[in-house]
Amino acid sequence: MTKIGPSIMCANFFNLKEQIKQLDKYGADYYHVDIMDGHFVPGFTLGTEFVEQLVNNTKTAVDIHLMSDNPFDHMDSFLDLGIHSLTVHIESTPDILKCIKKIKAKGVRAGVALNPGTPLSLLDELWDDIDQILIMTINPGLAAQPIINSCLQKAARLVQNLNCRQMHNIEVMVDGGIKEHNIREVFNCGIHAAVIGTGIFNTENPGLTLKRIKSSLVPDIGK
Repeated sequence: MTKIGPSIMCANFFNLKEQIKQLDKYGADYYHVDIMDGHFVPGFTLGTEFVEQLVNNTKTAVDIHLMSDNPFDHMDSFLDLGIHSLTVHIESTPDILKCIKKIKAKGVRAGVALNPGTPLSLLDELWDDIDQILIMTINPGLAAQPIINSCLQKAARLVQNLNCRQMHNIEVMVDGGIKEHNIREVFNCGIHAAVIGTGIFNTENPGLTLKRIKSSLVPDIGK
């Protein structure tokens, strides 16, 4: 079943503690935390102090999405906090392998993110080194954008490519524009994990929304 990762960037920070309790209760598979430097993408978001508090207040895995022009130096602050995974944009550095090796040396899962216009061919030299691939299904940096359907198909092609290579250890994730109404399409593409932001947090009860989303992905054994 497709894993669901609520995107903390879209949370109500005045009520975050209670929202985390509810999302833990209803089965969040991981929490996706966007770290934005104001250069690689517009806007600034969360820092190390917040990530440390989040890790210490949930047993759910924490996934860091580092959107930085200088990822090799910026990742140091996060790798010792007990996070589960850290993803770096392939467009952000000519030393992507150096970044991956640094992440894995800390026992953290290493991910690579691709923007909408970035071809899958850039992954060709990385297959043996990465644990997860994040396909951006919107242009990164701003929440509440509609999904780019061609990017979802790009992720589906990646899943097929990995299956053909029998690389079942690499997880394909999508981020952007995923909502309750289109999560089944993500599931049908064989995508392993989906980040959902406003589709969870901009609803009346984020916990119950997550419960409905996950319930909609359970196969109907009777059919």
